[in-house]
Amino acid sequence: MLNHHSRQLHISLWVIFSLGMVANAWAGELTIQVNDMAGAPISDAVVYAEANNKVPGQPVGTAAIEQKNRQFMPLVTVIQTGSSITFPNKDTVRHHVYSFSPTKTFELKLYSGVPTVPVVFDKPGTVVLGCNIHDQMLAFVHVVDTPYFGKTDASGKVKLSDLPNGQYVVKAWHYASVKENVVVEQPLNVKGSEQVAMKIDIQSSSLRKP
Repeated sequence: MLNHHSRQLHISLWVIFSLGMVANAWAGELTIQVNDMAGAPISDAVVYAEANNKVPGQPVGTAAIEQKNRQFMPLVTVIQTGSSITFPNKDTVRHHVYSFSPTKTFELKLYSGVPTVPVVFDKPGTVVLGCNIHDQMLAFVHVVDTPYFGKTDASGKVKLSDLPNGQYVVKAWHYASVKENVVVEQPLNVKGSEQVAMKIDIQSSSLRKP
């Protein structure tokens, strides 16, 4: 027969287990495949899911975009609105990072190392980065109003996890779209694990080679 402390422990474990089962029942996972119009997979596509009854969430963490071998790395970054990005310069030359994009206009004048103050991205949209000294340097930041986002891998796939069941609009964006800054959209009712296929019309000549 269980004593008082054993019964309390048993009940506590049962509650934790039950809450976990409920959480899993209400959490969905999206697997999204993004291809071009010819059916070839697209890497570096930003994919995100916006809930129809969305409530503004808190930004999660920070990101970093390095300057290395006179390139921005990574080429594409996706963050939630309100998040910040640092720009460490790992080259032996100085860089002058800037953006004239309406979503975020800023500049970090000639510097080496790591700027002391990260740049906060407080509006959703696309930000194009450049360097005033090295014209070939280019990168993109896509700022989204949702915590459910990711970037496709070399096979054109990305997974979005822990989405509460409900109605969403799944969106996809790519820097090489034929129509600049076009966002492809698809409504979806999430009821658990779902698979979505999306297509983006891109300019192959605009893709950065590895």
